[in-house]
Amino acid sequence: MVAEVIMNNSAKKLNRTFDYNIPKEIEELVTVGSKVLVPFGRMKTLEEAHVVRIKQKSEFEIKDIAKVETELTDKQIELANWMAKRYFCNISDCIKLMQTPGTKSKDANKRIQDKKINVIYLKKDFEEIKFDIENKKIKSDKQIKILNFVKENEGCTIPEIEVFTDCSRAIVNTLTKNGYLKISEEKLERNPLINKNIENSKNLQLTQEQKIAFNTICESIDKNIYKQFLLYGVTGSGKTEVYLQLIDKVINQNKSAIVLVPEISLTPQMLDRFISRFGKEKIAVLHSKLSIGERHDEWIRIKEGKAKIVIGARSAIFAPINNLGIIIIDEEHDSSYKSEATPKYNAKEVAKKIAKYTNVPLVLGSATPDISTFYNSKNITLLKLTKRANKSNLPEVKIIDLKQELAQGNRSMLSFDLYQAIEKNLKDNLQTILFLNRRGYSTFIMCRNCGYTVKCKNCNISMTYHSYENGLKCHYCGYEEKMVKTCPECGSDKIRYFGTGTQKLEQEIHKQFPQAKTIRMDVDTVNKKNSHEDILNKFKNENIDILIGTQMVVKGHHFPKVTLVGVIAADSSLNIDDYRATERTFQILTQVAGRAGRENLPGKVIIQSYNPENFSIQDAQKQNYDKFYETEIALRKQLKYPPFCDIIIIGFNSTKEQEIQKVSNLTYEYLENNLEKEEFKIFKPMPSPIDKIQNKFRWRIIIKGNMNEKANEILNNLLKYLYDKNYKNTTITIDVNPNNMM
Repeated sequence: MVAEVIMNNSAKKLNRTFDYNIPKEIEELVTVGSKVLVPFGRMKTLEEAHVVRIKQKSEFEIKDIAKVETELTDKQIELANWMAKRYFCNISDCIKLMQTPGTKSKDANKRIQDKKINVIYLKKDFEEIKFDIENKKIKSDKQIKILNFVKENEGCTIPEIEVFTDCSRAIVNTLTKNGYLKISEEKLERNPLINKNIENSKNLQLTQEQKIAFNTICESIDKNIYKQFLLYGVTGSGKTEVYLQLIDKVINQNKSAIVLVPEISLTPQMLDRFISRFGKEKIAVLHSKLSIGERHDEWIRIKEGKAKIVIGARSAIFAPINNLGIIIIDEEHDSSYKSEATPKYNAKEVAKKIAKYTNVPLVLGSATPDISTFYNSKNITLLKLTKRANKSNLPEVKIIDLKQELAQGNRSMLSFDLYQAIEKNLKDNLQTILFLNRRGYSTFIMCRNCGYTVKCKNCNISMTYHSYENGLKCHYCGYEEKMVKTCPECGSDKIRYFGTGTQKLEQEIHKQFPQAKTIRMDVDTVNKKNSHEDILNKFKNENIDILIGTQMVVKGHHFPKVTLVGVIAADSSLNIDDYRATERTFQILTQVAGRAGRENLPGKVIIQSYNPENFSIQDAQKQNYDKFYETEIALRKQLKYPPFCDIIIIGFNSTKEQEIQKVSNLTYEYLENNLEKEEFKIFKPMPSPIDKIQNKFRWRIIIKGNMNEKANEILNNLLKYLYDKNYKNTTITIDVNPNNMM
């Protein structure tokens, strides 16, 4: 027997099958999906591959498979093949998503499973380490790589460092000897829920609307048939309770469940509700803040059937769950379900594929459904929850025109109304959430004399000022530099900050309300493990008055004492170069408004805007999704945007400016000659809006039309055509309906 294998390698030239003989002694072990080790080319070591087909003979002279491990199922291989074609990537890239975390190299699995371990921590504060790096006291790039890895994965092991940084134990020993790392011998308990002690809870009494939704979905569970449902309910309408009772039913039938939530929504509060209902032994959690060892152990628990409920972000859809009974995607409108890294997959599309071949219901839930999902609800069973489950009223929402505030002489970040509302909340000992979708102190630094803007030296993008570090940061590549005091162009000292961020807002609150206790939640304050949970627990339990934050404060939180929500600049999401700007504005405002007055106390929301008449802001004030949808869908139809077509972006990245122009023009010619002109509009190649990131030039071609099988084949053939030409400095990606149009 002969196996066709795909090498575990991202090189485009290796995105094809190779034949290997299956020795008699392992014939019964080798199946489609098996992970095997094979001699490949002139490589001295055995290389990893996956079997994608088995046949009787080969037309070539072939080598033997050296070793076999059971890994993926034939259905997973089928899914990987479909994904590779759909998302224009290598099959091996898709297979990696389905492999046990921590098995990057051939012997990593054994090493990461070792339970008697030395655990590595930073001995110095990272600010001290950064100082030593900047002053070249740390000798090599590999040492810096290890220190950064330990910072992101506190409590990691030496094998994990070796596997994931490709650095030797000797470098770890050197860093330990020089006082940067400390080694602690610990018994390994890698369950992320190990310290959760939550009281048990029982199913709540469902409202009439919840009962209808629950019973309708149960029919699909009982009949073992695939069906897609959209659970569309206002904030606080009890969607999570419906999920919990559906999962309870599935578990009682000895089946399992996958629950996807946006990474930003994977809040301790949500996990606590699941743990209180089902116990932590039945639940596995998968998200990016877990250490590699934790992800590995959770994956194994799922694979062995010990965990019946998988809760996680986008990639949890690939968990090796047994006897699947339901897939639930909460906050289905969230853009994080679409990957921006290769493979550029959409978790909702993958979930639909898995639900179909396992004959289980797929439930999509949202208070503000994705426009395309709602448009396609003729193919989905629509279930509505129109009232809050605890019978509390939706909050009163007031829109403030910032143009009028300026006319009245108010140059503060807070309108008069918001100032008075915060003051009243402080007197009444109630809590406030302030939302601003920009981190940092200010968005850009400019010279008022000549107009020079401080930009990142690696990326053609303005740097953001962070006051606490008194420095500038690039949020694209991470480059940092000290604050400039004089203009490098004209020598003027008229350097000024423009725009506002969460740091500046926090400073303003301290100035105007010195008695208020505040806490901030943005990417800069949640960069350590469990910091997200720590901030929310402090806000809830330590009498903190005001939570200031970015999108992280918008979703999934339930704080009984929060009665006021202030949106500082509703326009920040309107003024982006994207056809979904109004949709995202409506979604954010509706979601953030839903944090106020969730218990018996009345809630109030104040939205500050320079465009108060915009329909997305007006409809968010009334929480009127249907009215917003009707306006937005009419505009999309008129302008021919999704869901009336697909937008396909072919992206080019290169270190060579001439080569990127040559490749993009060649691509344009190919598309003009092969795609149907009546069906597709092809725009000429142009530099991307951000035309340089990390010292690489960026160009793109935009195509509008309906993606079909024929177009998919043409675009896959285009990639083969370009890679055969072997442009060494340029990479090409294809993304269908991307999140980021930049």
